[in-house]
Amino acid sequence: MIENEQIVSKIVEGIQERKGKEIVVVNLTKLKEAPCSYFVICEGDSSTHVSAIANSILEWVRDKINVKPYASDGFENSEWIAIDYGQIIVHVFQRHTRAFYDIEHLWADADLKRIENIL
Repeated sequence: MIENEQIVSKIVEGIQERKGKEIVVVNLTKLKEAPCSYFVICEGDSSTHVSAIANSILEWVRDKINVKPYASDGFENSEWIAIDYGQIIVHVFQRHTRAFYDIEHLWADADLKRIENIL
């Protein structure tokens, strides 16, 4: 069985493959009220970039470790695409939408790991 940490790692690689920015892995495993174990949050520069990042995640995780999401939503306008891997939820935002919802702040008591941007 593939561990959550392996899936998170491949999600991050898929984001980096399309130059997704400001990646944050939110580890929620120590919080009782958390809806899942991990959030992976990132942003793109435009709707086209957000869509490309999300598609890269889907393809990368499927091709590298043969894991498919339970669901995904938001491709219609690509302001905020959510991908549900069960205990891992991925959020790919446009910058202004991410700032508005500020998910990291809502879960500030969790362990947040920021990943450097790839230039």
